[in-house]
Amino acid sequence: MNAKMKSLGLAAAISAFALPAFAAEEVKIGVPSWTGAQAIAHVLGAVVEMRIGGQVEFVPGNNATIFQAMDQGKGDIDVHPDVWLPNQESFTKKYVDEAGTVTLSSNPYQGNQGFCVTEQFGEANNITDIADLGRPDVATLMDSDGNGQGEMWIGAPGWASANVNEVKVRDYGLLDFIEPVRAEESVKTARIKDSIAKDEGYAFYCYKPHAVWFMFDVKMLSEPAFDPEKYVMVQPSDDPDWYNKSMVASKDALKDVQIAWSNSLVDRSPAIAEFFANFELTADDVSSFAFEISGNGRDAAEVAREWVEANPERVDAWLGL
Repeated sequence: MNAKMKSLGLAAAISAFALPAFAAEEVKIGVPSWTGAQAIAHVLGAVVEMRIGGQVEFVPGNNATIFQAMDQGKGDIDVHPDVWLPNQESFTKKYVDEAGTVTLSSNPYQGNQGFCVTEQFGEANNITDIADLGRPDVATLMDSDGNGQGEMWIGAPGWASANVNEVKVRDYGLLDFIEPVRAEESVKTARIKDSIAKDEGYAFYCYKPHAVWFMFDVKMLSEPAFDPEKYVMVQPSDDPDWYNKSMVASKDALKDVQIAWSNSLVDRSPAIAEFFANFELTADDVSSFAFEISGNGRDAAEVAREWVEANPERVDAWLGL
């Protein structure tokens, strides 16, 4: 009965007869650096502005900054649009499980992570498995700066997954051949395009959903099957000696990806908080958004608003209508 009454209350609030006071609802949405997160952030914002009539501010930040702000509950940042678990588990354990200041959505989509090469490079050099990157002939083809090691992008600064990948490069025995590189995702995308044009070798951290699958012909390399005994990851937020205390020698398990928001939002903007609780996307949705933004160079806000206008029934369901 309580859930039904809450939905009725939200539906009434966003109806054509909503009271002017409802416009006071506002939210600050954290925007991490990766494209999928940026896309989801703008979808959340578009629904709040277009359908709830609230006010939205987008705040760039990394995982640590966004979670800390949600924990403080002062409205500096209210929501993280793309929480990957278990990658960001150190944050959810601290703020969701222990502090109880952040709520994690129960409507995840599924993500898959690994390492990729272009189809062109992989087929020409018989590269199918992560171990192939440790072949001297392959490493030489990936060495663009002449230092004797092939470069491989492992993620952007501040990404928990980049920490995992740095440990993987070591524990897969690749450090003598591969130099793990952290840079913004735009650098990786430009490097993929350049490597294809110049017929050069390149390997990079990849994941689904992502625009890269629509932008280029790439393939994910095989890895040893996920084994929890060979996947012991300690994040820097848990221990400054994280690198030495971690051991990751298997593929990541499939991920649950969802949004998270500050519990203080329930009192400050209850309609928005309820919308967040109902919000749900698929991996295909996110890949499509990311492709429009990264592949076609479109503005994330424009893509989001267009999608909201084209999918009224799904948005209605999120809003309890």
